[in-house]
Amino acid sequence: MDIKVVVEELLKRIPSDHLGVSVRDVGRAKELQKRGIRVRRGDYTDPGSLLHAFEGATQVLIVSSNVLGDEAVRQHCTAIDMAKEAGADRILYTSHMSSSPTSHFPPAVDHAATEEALKASGVPFTSMRNGYYTASLPWFLRDALKTGELVAPEDGLVAWTTHADLAAATATVLSEQNLSGLTPSLTATEALDLEEIAAILMELTGRLIRRVVVSDDEFRAQLIYQGLQDRVADMFMTFFLASRAGEFAPADPTLVSLVGRPSITV
Repeated sequence: MDIKVVVEELLKRIPSDHLGVSVRDVGRAKELQKRGIRVRRGDYTDPGSLLHAFEGATQVLIVSSNVLGDEAVRQHCTAIDMAKEAGADRILYTSHMSSSPTSHFPPAVDHAATEEALKASGVPFTSMRNGYYTASLPWFLRDALKTGELVAPEDGLVAWTTHADLAAATATVLSEQNLSGLTPSLTATEALDLEEIAAILMELTGRLIRRVVVSDDEFRAQLIYQGLQDRVADMFMTFFLASRAGEFAPADPTLVSLVGRPSITV
């Protein structure tokens, strides 16, 4: 989730002096300061900085960490604890539609653990179960225009969802306080697999794009050959495991009702 996009959406709804942003590097948020937004340093590994950053906030939006596993959950729990100590009336968290302790997708396991921490905090909360980001699609399509082949393992349907729609939904929930607890999946209204994505790419470019299915082992080996570390390649492979299991497939109308317009399609 791009917090700057959320801020832009919030500025359409509330005055700038009602907003505070917590960032690790205050120098990178000078433009927000110039617009009247309170900017303070906050680091998930530094509880004191978060307590200061959250001071006076009635609602705190916690954007999930860019690390994985136990460290991610520790960071999220620190943010939850500091939001509670700062006196926040409600905590929002950017979760994922596949959130589950048994998910094939490692970030979803972290999200599930964080949601348990939110429940245990005693603070009213909203866990925004975001759809799979459309912004990740270029990675899957990176060689298709050069080779005419979209090569990947067997996949499943994905309700691809844009950052713009999710930012608008998040701003709506913050400003209207109209969802609580674990939200339904916040997704676009259509779910597509990579074969359908290849067809869209072919239509847009006028070039023949063929979907080619390879084995998991063959694809992982190719990722390693291209220079990815083992752990990064393994992480990419979990997308295919999870999508085949249907974890990213359910499309839900909740996001459309929140943004008040049709969702942005692939």
